Amino acid sequence: MKKIKIGMLGIGNIGQGTYRTLEMSRARIEEATGLNLEITKILNRHPERDRGIDIPREKYVTDIHEIIDDPEIDIVVELIGGIEPATTFMADALRAGKHVVTANKAAIAANGELLQKIAHENHLMLRFEASVAGGIPILNAVTTALISNEFSEVQGILNGTTNYILTKMTENRQAYADALRDAQAKGFAEADPTADVEGIDAANKLSILISLLFGIGVAPDQIPTRGITTVTSEDISFAREFGYRIKLLGSARAKNGEVTCNVEPSLVPEDHPLANVNNEFNAVYVTGNAVDKLMFYGRGAGPLPTGSAVMGDIISIARKIEKNAAYDLLPHLRYDAGLSFAGEGKNPYYIRVTAPDHPGVLGQITSTFGVYGVGIRTMMQRAVASHSDTVPLIFIVYAIEKNILSTALDVLVGNGSVLRVDNVLRVLDF
Repeated sequence: MKKIKIGMLGIGNIGQGTYRTLEMSRARIEEATGLNLEITKILNRHPERDRGIDIPREKYVTDIHEIIDDPEIDIVVELIGGIEPATTFMADALRAGKHVVTANKAAIAANGELLQKIAHENHLMLRFEASVAGGIPILNAVTTALISNEFSEVQGILNGTTNYILTKMTENRQAYADALRDAQAKGFAEADPTADVEGIDAANKLSILISLLFGIGVAPDQIPTRGITTVTSEDISFAREFGYRIKLLGSARAKNGEVTCNVEPSLVPEDHPLANVNNEFNAVYVTGNAVDKLMFYGRGAGPLPTGSAVMGDIISIARKIEKNAAYDLLPHLRYDAGLSFAGEGKNPYYIRVTAPDHPGVLGQITSTFGVYGVGIRTMMQRAVASHSDTVPLIFIVYAIEKNILSTALDVLVGNGSVLRVDNVLRVLDF
């Protein structure tokens, strides 16, 4: 039985999940592949720490070169996270003739084209299934079984932390701060949740999806991104009355030679499949010209689901090594689709404002909206206490460019028709 030797960089949660997945499924893997996969060296800068996992101490190394320069190691698995030094480590491993597997969405989103180029030049394979949606095999699906499709759209719940928080705000009527504390207590949110709740993590993943589905490079910092920190219980309640649920979506669309995209809290119709993806689960909803609409659903994070995806990439490469065919004829990230990036594009929006409670205000608002081409699909006025001199107004407007809508709202605040704009959220139109 051919042995494939693996060097692993990092033994955090995902590293432990990968190691456990291999060990608990070893018999199944050997039976299915006829290969003996062995993690022979693990980069661990703090081998004295108790990781809660039984790993022979002799596997630990503290110098990256003990893995990259080892001629017996076939595959390097990068699981340390972050852009650097992870990108440099992966590039060095590829130049040293080793295939690379990673779960690192930040590094792939920032430097995927470079790493794929190095892999291609050295006739090696780079795989990163676990970088998007954890255990959900979305990247493998769109680059293999669905590769004959021309994709027109992707919508994704790409971050389990924010989905858990919004679920608790919706189902338990918790305030954002309380739901965040709940997520942190259960281990779904970090002590510093910024990357999750501000949409940064989802933007990294959407960047990777855009490159694979549409063949165009859009860096995460180019994607209009907004997190969930401004979503309130009032917004969730009003959305429900309109027949929607609020989800943090990463969205991209290819139309008329242009790609538009964003990451932001969005009102999703209650009968849309994404509306009922709850708690820490992720889902990716794609539209192809042959398969039409498909949704991939499952656990988007966690040591074992993500470790499962990492092992899937390892096994895919190992099988090709055994056949002396472990190289890609063309890079997966091909920026040659003839599409251009056009920012956020036009979308319908939910708008919640606070207005003075006196006659004629609604007419002033609709008149200004008309000047800027903001078409009102539906609106709601909430009753307030008799002593209040303000009133909440909620609108859902037809698709419009965000900057035009923002200008119209600024004018309304400037002329006193609106006292403040409480929130503006995208509406998923399908």
